[in-house]
Amino acid sequence: MRVFVTGGAGFIGSALVRHLIGNSGHEVLNFDKLTYAGTLSTVREVSGSERYRFVQGDICDAGAVRAVIAGFRPDVVTHLAAESHVDRSIDGPGAFVQTNVVGTFVMLGEALRYWQGLDDGARAAFRFHHISTDEVYGTLGETGLFTEDTPYDPRSPYSASKAGSDHLVSAWGHTYGLPVLVTNCSNNYGPYHFPEKLVPLMIAKALDGEPLPVYGKGDQVRDWLFVEDHVRALQAVFERGEVGRTYNVGGFNEKRNIEVVHAICAILDRLRPRVDGRSYAGQIASVADRPGHDRRYAIDASRINAELGWYPQETFETGIEKTVAWYVSHEDWWRPLVAGRASERRGIAA
Repeated sequence: MRVFVTGGAGFIGSALVRHLIGNSGHEVLNFDKLTYAGTLSTVREVSGSERYRFVQGDICDAGAVRAVIAGFRPDVVTHLAAESHVDRSIDGPGAFVQTNVVGTFVMLGEALRYWQGLDDGARAAFRFHHISTDEVYGTLGETGLFTEDTPYDPRSPYSASKAGSDHLVSAWGHTYGLPVLVTNCSNNYGPYHFPEKLVPLMIAKALDGEPLPVYGKGDQVRDWLFVEDHVRALQAVFERGEVGRTYNVGGFNEKRNIEVVHAICAILDRLRPRVDGRSYAGQIASVADRPGHDRRYAIDASRINAELGWYPQETFETGIEKTVAWYVSHEDWWRPLVAGRASERRGIAA
């Protein structure tokens, strides 16, 4: 198949691009604006493949999207391009509405125009796959899981913008018949993650001898999903998923944020001991909590397990070990990205 990936230079998008080139026969077009969190270094290892091509462009630019779709003639659109950092959405929500809501609207419009011009066989085979987040469901108490039927209750500008984009995709499926798929995933981690999210930020700051800023007591709970497990799920969904269906993708790995940070410190203590012999855990520092910080997320992934046979291959323990080891051995990748850039936790706006 010909797979059009938006946001293919970002964290999850680049993992999908690398996975498809390395583990399938699909052709891949990577369409990315190359914002601060997108860099072509994430796909350098597959850039020489005859089945890969890159086009720089903005999903909000209908003309650019139309031209690329017309030239590539995709069988699948996997839409990952998005602003995704909750703290940044608190400080500057406008960019999130523009990219996540307006950009998705543009992508749907151009995909629909293209799909309506296909012959019957190609129309039947085409898929528009929208990749979203579990944060659209809001927050959980001490028990319970998000299912595909959980009512939406977004709590941050980021999650609200993703909820809006999910609803647009669903509407285009119901109203126009566009063959759509939606996946909502839990917290991803792994190689090539821009050092502003919890896991890569803690690794980078620990190695630089800086305080490790943890919101409040660090008792917020997240379900952690290794990114390579996630992209295997994405492939399963756009290849075999039922049109109009939503699939939740989770790692079955609930951890409190403070547990994640302690795990990172323990691995660094083994792989890159501090010169003074002390644990990196001594660098942990509590900072003022994020406004409206959701208490707990947890995914029920039984639908994708039962219908598509997907299960995560990594436990949190194996995945975080691989992730920390990758950052320790790839300082040449992440250090230029953080050089001269403030890497403090954001989202402190009242």
